[in-house]
Amino acid sequence: MKIVQLNFLFILSSLGLFAQTKDIEVIKDTLSTINLEEVKLIGIRANENTPVTYTNINRKEIQSRNLGQDIPILLNFLPAVVTTSDAGSGIGYTGIRVRGSDASRVNVTVNGIPFNDAESQGTFWVNLPDFASSVEQIQLQRGVGTSSNGSAAFGASLNLETDKVRSNSFASLSSSLGSFNTIKNTLQFSSGTLNNVFTFSGRISKINTDGYVDRASSDLDGYFFQATFRDENTLIKGIFFGGHEVTYQSWYGIDSAKLSEDRTYNPAGEIYDTQGGLRGFYENQVDNYRQDHYQFHLNEKINSFWNFSIGLNYTYGRGFYQEYNNFSSSDASYDYLQLVPYQIGGILIERTDNISQKWLDNDYYVLTLGLNYKTPKTMFNFGGLYSRYIGDHFGNLIWGKNIGDTLPNHRFYENQGVKTEGSFFVKATKNFSSDLTAFLDLQLRTVKYTVEGKISGPASLSVDDRFLFFNPKAGLTYTLSQKQNIYFSYAKAQREPNRTDYENGVPKPEKLNDFELGWRFKNNKLSAQANMYWMEYKDQLVLTGAIDEVGAPIRQNVGESRRVGLEVETKFQLTNQWQLQSNIALSKNQNLDFYFKRNGQLQSLGKTDLAYSPNLVAGNTILYTPSNQFQLAFLTKYVGKQYMGNINAQSSVLDSYFISDLNAVFTWQPKKWIKKIQWSLMVNNLFNVLYQSNGYFYTYDDSWSNPDKIQTIEGAGYYPQAGINFLTGLQIEF
Repeated sequence: MKIVQLNFLFILSSLGLFAQTKDIEVIKDTLSTINLEEVKLIGIRANENTPVTYTNINRKEIQSRNLGQDIPILLNFLPAVVTTSDAGSGIGYTGIRVRGSDASRVNVTVNGIPFNDAESQGTFWVNLPDFASSVEQIQLQRGVGTSSNGSAAFGASLNLETDKVRSNSFASLSSSLGSFNTIKNTLQFSSGTLNNVFTFSGRISKINTDGYVDRASSDLDGYFFQATFRDENTLIKGIFFGGHEVTYQSWYGIDSAKLSEDRTYNPAGEIYDTQGGLRGFYENQVDNYRQDHYQFHLNEKINSFWNFSIGLNYTYGRGFYQEYNNFSSSDASYDYLQLVPYQIGGILIERTDNISQKWLDNDYYVLTLGLNYKTPKTMFNFGGLYSRYIGDHFGNLIWGKNIGDTLPNHRFYENQGVKTEGSFFVKATKNFSSDLTAFLDLQLRTVKYTVEGKISGPASLSVDDRFLFFNPKAGLTYTLSQKQNIYFSYAKAQREPNRTDYENGVPKPEKLNDFELGWRFKNNKLSAQANMYWMEYKDQLVLTGAIDEVGAPIRQNVGESRRVGLEVETKFQLTNQWQLQSNIALSKNQNLDFYFKRNGQLQSLGKTDLAYSPNLVAGNTILYTPSNQFQLAFLTKYVGKQYMGNINAQSSVLDSYFISDLNAVFTWQPKKWIKKIQWSLMVNNLFNVLYQSNGYFYTYDDSWSNPDKIQTIEGAGYYPQAGINFLTGLQIEF
């Protein structure tokens, strides 16, 4: 067959000829080895011949440490990954950064459906408690990766596949408990295959914890239900999952003085008297949110060459965060609350202690399509997505000390954000010889985003932006031997600003050119991969270090910036009982010409370090398996020094840290009606290291202290992580 030309017309016209020009006997079983479970993910998941950098983690690897902590924490030991936890214990609000890119720049899909919030672009794992118990496999692609549904990956993409169809029936009960009064209970079941085609399965979970930080409690309910139909050529899945979380707010952090004095202190909910004395804490300073996901998937094998998939999704989210606002705060003014001041005895009343709820009520609709063609030497993937998000944002005043005859639930702001997205990609993989494979990936993506109304403040917000992005990717994989190959790829990514960016200015879309060069090796005892990357950004929306009133990071466009690095990952079977898994990521992350206004004067700082981008991240696991029943793992993680801002200020330094965890698993199989009993123990931060994995940094100009001179003031806050703590659990499967 002739070399595939790099244009859509040739690709489309060529497809009709393949079935006639290929020997049917050679390729009749081409798709027979493809599990129908994988059809919906073929277009976005990488394999050993794809010239991108990735790591896979399966259910078994997750299960030994799955005792209640969120998915980011379970992925903490993957290459170039840094995780954070507001509550300090890995349950509640957690986050992940990859190659220095925050969660809003990590594209996450669940069964090919975008999980990132359409407006903020963030991922809120607290809305899916114990979701790891329903995950079959996770693939982390670092860099731009392959085309994904949803916003472009600017640091990584994380693809999650939920439970596969299980032919055997089972029921299991898992319970775990640990430090900070943590309790988790999970019930799972599967009907097994009924009438050779139907399967029903599900999970319900309950997690409660007080958190490491004061009052940083979490009350979490999660669920996952699945009904499937499967025959030789068809797989249909109906999936319903989600959760309800009530977490006490812990996103404010603490300053260095308080960190030294009382590292578990939580300023959320502070109530002050008229003299400024602390009276206590408001007990309902909580974030209360429910999110339900409804997915429908059809995977169909048409013949030996073709298969296709359809995915439908509806996500309904609604909830609020509730807070007590003291008399002196900006949220206490009548202007902020949209109330009319009034007089009592000649005194003008225009401020009040109050309790408010800030709501988000949203709907998210998604349609995905996939069409795949495969022969022994050629593969084509066509994929498309259409989505629409409607988010209502509003604030209600539920109580006020001095609000006159204002009725409860007075609405003091209201706006609506609507985001519509459409994308299409075509991918071609061609084996030109037994040694050389070429990869081409072309994506066209269009976005329309509008916001209209009042936001808290009060202030008007009006957005009406449209974007059209063309994101090409191409690469080569060369097989050196049966055990190793090398690859090189280029990828371009472009993405739109998020809602917070618009609230803080007039942002530009950002652009990225990503070059990856890698090597993979695998034999019976050793699997290894090493890669170098060069990521050139234009108008990157970098984290400034500052956060808004709900802890969301504030970003700004910078001109040119760059990330360059080397990543190495190995898995070595030392003996039948001992295994060593190691990874290291070395990088240089820089703004190339950064400007900053200091003391009233705009200055060029030249090259500065990008915020939250450590130059060294390393992980290591020593695994000891003396028998099929027992496994012991010693895990370590090192994260180098990082700046929380972009001006290389010493006051913005987040110190390096080195932590160690211990994981033990013992499994036995009774001979009677119990199929399996598994006991797990997780000792986190074994050596009780006092460290901070996250924080914030801010600057402001002081012109009040000395009216004749403007002075730039710097400040920082930190999110302390728990010292030594444990989780232990028992799983019984029937």
